[in-house]
Amino acid sequence: MRFLGNKESMIGEILKLLGDKKLLDKDYTFFDAFTGTGSVADAVKENFNIVINDKLEWCTKYAYGRIVASNIQFDKLKVNPFEFLNNNKIIHKGFFYDNYAPTETSRMYFTPHNAGRIDYFRDTIEEWKNSGKITNDEYAFLIASLIESVSKVANVAGVYGAFLKKWDDRATKEIQFIPVTSLETIFPFDGKVEIYNEEVENIIEKVECDVLYLDPPYTQNQYGTQYHLLETLVLNDNPSISKITGSRPTGPMRSDWSKEYKAHILFDKVIAKTKAKYIVFSYSTDGIMSKSYIEASLKRYAKPGTYECRKVSYKKYQNWKTKSSKKHYEYLFFIEKEDIDKVVIESPLNYIGSKSKMIQSLRCYIPDIENKTFYDIFGGGFNVGVNMGTSKIVFNDINKFVVDLVESFQKYDTYEYIKFVKRNIKKFNLEPNSKEAYMNIRNYYNSIDYSKRDPRLLYTVILYGFNQQIRFNSDFNFNNPVGMRWFNDKVLEKLVSFSRTIKEKKVSFYNEYFTKLKDVINEQDFVYMDPPYMLTTGSYNDGKRGFEGWSIEHEDQLLKFADYLNSQHVKFMISYVLEHNGEVNLHLNQWLSNRNYSVISIPTIPGRKRKEVVIINYDCPNGNK
Repeated sequence: MRFLGNKESMIGEILKLLGDKKLLDKDYTFFDAFTGTGSVADAVKENFNIVINDKLEWCTKYAYGRIVASNIQFDKLKVNPFEFLNNNKIIHKGFFYDNYAPTETSRMYFTPHNAGRIDYFRDTIEEWKNSGKITNDEYAFLIASLIESVSKVANVAGVYGAFLKKWDDRATKEIQFIPVTSLETIFPFDGKVEIYNEEVENIIEKVECDVLYLDPPYTQNQYGTQYHLLETLVLNDNPSISKITGSRPTGPMRSDWSKEYKAHILFDKVIAKTKAKYIVFSYSTDGIMSKSYIEASLKRYAKPGTYECRKVSYKKYQNWKTKSSKKHYEYLFFIEKEDIDKVVIESPLNYIGSKSKMIQSLRCYIPDIENKTFYDIFGGGFNVGVNMGTSKIVFNDINKFVVDLVESFQKYDTYEYIKFVKRNIKKFNLEPNSKEAYMNIRNYYNSIDYSKRDPRLLYTVILYGFNQQIRFNSDFNFNNPVGMRWFNDKVLEKLVSFSRTIKEKKVSFYNEYFTKLKDVINEQDFVYMDPPYMLTTGSYNDGKRGFEGWSIEHEDQLLKFADYLNSQHVKFMISYVLEHNGEVNLHLNQWLSNRNYSVISIPTIPGRKRKEVVIINYDCPNGNK
């Protein structure tokens, strides 16, 4: 049957990809999460156990009927259902006759005769099921066959969003009840089939599978609206319908995957949460999500070196309204998914001194903290705390604007956050290196009393500032100059994945000078400290921004604070720089020489002339040195 986004023409490429990755004949389970008409699930069933899902029940019935076709015998029925149904002229004046033919209404989906035959076919199949004359597999096969038969005589332009105002020649032909596929299918199936009718994002965490195949909607077309009639045919529930189009209520059938930015958010969640080890993703060059966003998201969760994208030319389904000479392409993406405890989530804030590139190294030296509270007391962009394996985290920073910024990603709905940013980008005509537009939004932000400033507005300003840095003057006015960066797809991906992660964790936010946290930290907690460094200077520690700088006195307070934690049997880790551009922090070295703390060198970003270390007061986990 004709179906928007049908992957029949992509089957060969998908099978080749699966073969190239050596995923065939492994007794794996293949999860077709947006099964549609089941073309892909049916094609791979020889090599996998199958899980199919679609929000529309007609899709899963149709797909399941195709998958089990080779198992159909009709032993209890005693007759060939196709011969039986075609060899009579019975009609039933049921729901389709009354509502989808010009009988009681002016709707011209079917001729009156064909509508009456459809009611007869549907009633007969249901009676056979209720009387036990057919199995569940046979029922699905007959329902799929009915859908196929209906599509041959429907007076529509490919989809069922509206009927044609004149009779198409195909619609005037008498309906024949035909099998959805030959019973002598070339792919016999003796595996297992599991069926869901859910939003994939709501079930992704519970579906056991090895290979996840994703083929979501990629335009604003709502499949529930375009195929409402088939849903009514399958559900057989005689719903209340639109007086004009005859459509059933489409609200429950609408998908957020057809909405810009909601699709981005859902994609991140599904990739992050699936139990699958391998992910195959089909998407069109015409889709809502860009290739660069998809690549950034997949690489976030992929084992290094496993990401692959294949560009395939394909014939796009077009009806008479959408004919175009434009050449269309489909992307086939593949990753082998990384172990979840090795995935690194990056902050959407480009914070000076960020440890985002060192997370894996830091994790090697952090003990089991699953049931502890993790204190990130110089939180900054929150790259470290958000990546720790505990749900209970305390984020602290002396800069209130930074605290509010980080908290905003937890506090606000991610979709509404993105829409807020995009509205203000449009309102102020923000573009890279557009000084006038940038100064307008920066001045507007600074004109607001700093106690009432919206952190989402600050984030928008930051995106178009120099290197997207966070910089204030002594009056707490944002004063970073204009820059060449913007709200690109990689930043969007960081915002989406970071916002999801921070919402999933129990994070408490503090805006205190670090020594004031003594009263809340106890022996069961773990404290991570990444303070400003004496040997380097950033906009957050030069003492000229209205906030505390970082002097030898501040460093002494930090070292005394660490000694205090140690005396209370609190485990801690300090990230620090011992050497920078040939200069050595002698004060820190002297302090370390009188204590039994471990000092571990951490690999730095290539090109940096510094010696980064972590200082810990406990035995290295897993024997790490």
